[in-house]
Amino acid sequence: MKKLFYSQKIAPYVFVLPFVLTVIFFWIFPIGNGVLLSFQDVLKDEWVGLGNYKRLLSDKIFLKAVFNSVKYMIGTLVLLIPFPMLFATLLNSKLMKKPGFFKSIYFIPALTSVVVGGTIFRLMFGEMETSLANQVIGALGLDAIKWLKGQWTSYFALLLLACWRWTGVNILYFLAGLQSISTDIYEAASIDGASKWQQFIKISFPLLKPTTVYVMTISIYAGLSMFIESYMLWKGNNSPQNIGLTIVGYLYRQGIEKRAMGYACAVGLILLIIVMIINMIQLKATGTFDKEKR
Repeated sequence: MKKLFYSQKIAPYVFVLPFVLTVIFFWIFPIGNGVLLSFQDVLKDEWVGLGNYKRLLSDKIFLKAVFNSVKYMIGTLVLLIPFPMLFATLLNSKLMKKPGFFKSIYFIPALTSVVVGGTIFRLMFGEMETSLANQVIGALGLDAIKWLKGQWTSYFALLLLACWRWTGVNILYFLAGLQSISTDIYEAASIDGASKWQQFIKISFPLLKPTTVYVMTISIYAGLSMFIESYMLWKGNNSPQNIGLTIVGYLYRQGIEKRAMGYACAVGLILLIIVMIINMIQLKATGTFDKEKR
């Protein structure tokens, strides 16, 4: 046994084994079980085949949830990639004094509970004239708005919550990428007369591609799987005319509230397929799968 454990051929497998077991029991097995349940009606304990998936195609509420999730994902990609990249560039600049202080300030929202953040934003965008958002527009001479009852005003509130919470995290990602770029490249560009903006466009942006692809990948997943922010903003899973309902929120409604686990599993698998398709498209479009040219 001693020779077995000290064998150089077996040692790598021993170290990898915990990860493999974790993937099997907490990823492969749940997905396999979910696939089986998606072909069943758990409440009636009967096999329905593709019945749950056919029902999804004609389910207007589910299609509304997909539209809301995709719209939210697009909004987060537009806001939470270019702006954190620019802020990270400023923090990485030699002109910035005490960058550590600003890093801490930006990162504090990520340490705050989503429940607390969602509750605060719900109070900020309340219907009363005394809410913070209505006080701000009131100072501009505008009437109070029912923020969380309108299609686009509620979308604005959700995106603002996302930006408040995740801007600091993405800044740290891009900052790590920028600090891995050699300063000699910038010095050479500066000697050649390149401005700071030209250095950012021609040097920083292209060399940040791996970081950008990573941030984009996790942002796509986070955008499509968003749930707690919406749940806390509307103080439940029932927003007016389902304007805040997401795919995960619909899964929660069917699986937990209505106990239709088979139908909920079908929703979850559709979400998994959508995430994989979108991520595969963006990875292919960004050249991640292409072989490096020698």
